[in-house]
Amino acid sequence: MLDASGQPLGTRAEELDIRSDGAILRGTLFRPTGRPRAAIVLHGATGAPAGFYRAFAEWAAVERDLAVMTYDYRDFGASLRRPMRGSRATLADWGRHDQAAALAHLAAMFPDTALWVLGHSVGGLWLGWHKGMERVARAITIGAGLTHVSDHPWRYQWKARVFWSPPVRALARVSGFLPGRMVGLGADLPRGVYEDWRRWCITRGWHLSDVGRTLPLPDATRVTARLRMIAVADDDLVPPQAVWRARALYPEAVKEQKVLRPADFGLSTIGHIPPFARRNKVLWHAILD
Repeated sequence: MLDASGQPLGTRAEELDIRSDGAILRGTLFRPTGRPRAAIVLHGATGAPAGFYRAFAEWAAVERDLAVMTYDYRDFGASLRRPMRGSRATLADWGRHDQAAALAHLAAMFPDTALWVLGHSVGGLWLGWHKGMERVARAITIGAGLTHVSDHPWRYQWKARVFWSPPVRALARVSGFLPGRMVGLGADLPRGVYEDWRRWCITRGWHLSDVGRTLPLPDATRVTARLRMIAVADDDLVPPQAVWRARALYPEAVKEQKVLRPADFGLSTIGHIPPFARRNKVLWHAILD
């Protein structure tokens, strides 16, 4: 059911501008009608615009009394305010600066409310770099793993190796950005985002391979929240073994592991990005509850 403004009954949407290290991120806060029992920042996956998570955020506000912030990383989605060709954004910027800024913005809006973090894919790999994680009571990651290209099952591995191949890299260089629709990603990416993503996926240790060079050491003591790490059984992009490898990022957290299997929910497949698709609403209680 929708109200007169087109919003689902029981929720209100508020548009936000989030300042992040010289960039302005466009976000949306979905509020329940009453006082929220917690406020969540949702750090999205690479190439998944904030609008993709809207149905989930509305459901969480209405059905779980949660305030949910979604946002787009710099120079992507609704946060793209100039031609992408001129973007200098990197995946490290998205993880270190933009995710931290979104958390800080939410914390300022809800000083007396419990804070949660929900990280999808790359959204769950940077928490140790974020000041303010000490205040977070609960963290949930889904499909967030230290993945090497060799981790992919053979049915997908050839696609991954083509995606990281010299011709695709040259296409990004010539275009000034990665034309995602042309290479099957579905969304365009700043060239620096693609370059980081490529380098980390073909290097063991993922982003940890840059610590001490282009990345500072994360502070693992910041992440003391109750942490649920969710893997998807048929996730070809980030298989369960890669998700469990990411446990090393958060040694101080109280960790719980969970696997979503399609058959348990009456589904034929789930995959990497689709857990947050409206058609897979049957999964959402297993993510949050």
